[in-house]
Amino acid sequence: MTLIQKGRPVWLFLLIAVVGSNLLLYTTPFGLSLITPEAQGVVLGSLLDLLLVTPILFMLYRQKFSLKTAIVVAAFGCVLLRLIVPAPILAPYASITWAGIGIEVAIILFELYIIVACIRYVPKLRAHMKASTLPAIFAFSEGFERYMNKQPLVHIIASELVMFYYALFSWKKQPYEGITLYKNTSYIAFQLMIIHALIIESIGLHYWLHSKMPLVSWVLLAVNIYGLFFLLADMQVLRLHPMHFKHNQLYVSLGLMQRAVIDCRQIEEIIVGSEHDHKMYKKQTAHFIVREFEEAVPDIVLKMKSPQKVTLMMGFERHYDYIAIKSDDAAALKEAITARM
Repeated sequence: MTLIQKGRPVWLFLLIAVVGSNLLLYTTPFGLSLITPEAQGVVLGSLLDLLLVTPILFMLYRQKFSLKTAIVVAAFGCVLLRLIVPAPILAPYASITWAGIGIEVAIILFELYIIVACIRYVPKLRAHMKASTLPAIFAFSEGFERYMNKQPLVHIIASELVMFYYALFSWKKQPYEGITLYKNTSYIAFQLMIIHALIIESIGLHYWLHSKMPLVSWVLLAVNIYGLFFLLADMQVLRLHPMHFKHNQLYVSLGLMQRAVIDCRQIEEIIVGSEHDHKMYKKQTAHFIVREFEEAVPDIVLKMKSPQKVTLMMGFERHYDYIAIKSDDAAALKEAITARM
């Protein structure tokens, strides 16, 4: 297992290489020039790549092995083959790809059933959020845990809806009172620079690629638009939701990237940020530090008595032994935490 964990960058590189090489083979003039109607071995190789190799590499990268994941990724490979491989070349293997598409459709219908079953709890979730005194991002998480299905797909869809809400409909809302993470940094300028570069890159790259690889150009454009919405939502969540205390709990959010509800009574020690060995404990530390032009050192590091749950993007969770925080008022934060320990 240690070898699998250390090899994550290798698995990701191989996964991108396998999928990318097949895309280039069937969507570029050069790639298509290499394929003849008699070259069935090439298509067979692509079948093995996308139905067998890709699921294995994907599970190695995620470090989670399950039959459901293997079937879903293989079925996605079948759909991808139907989209990119010319029909005359794919004809001998059409039954295999259709079987994969059938499995994918069945899985999607089952997941849709779960989502529809959860819709009946939406009014309860909305009522919970309106009644809660917590910041909206935490009230949503609390209500979701109480009322909604725990299926990963439901978590992902709910997280995406939250992202679009903050990106599009939160601009008139006023920030909560609390200790902020970004005002004394170059975070806003950094985010705006990335957004500006993303818009220019999206327009230029789409225009350049569209005549050469239309499918790839549209996929990249969709990814860039999604990235734009994500950056806007991430900035809004961080701006609207500074650190918030309720009773003995600290609510801290680093935009959409991660958030945590920390019970101050479970803090073993408050360490001065400069005294914490960040390299040694990197994998054991959750960093609530905004991105900016220069690498920042946390003001304080909270050493927990037991691993602290941190909610990541799309509802995924991890546990950390240390929580590193850089705020705009380190003294006030330390005083507030100490009073609740």
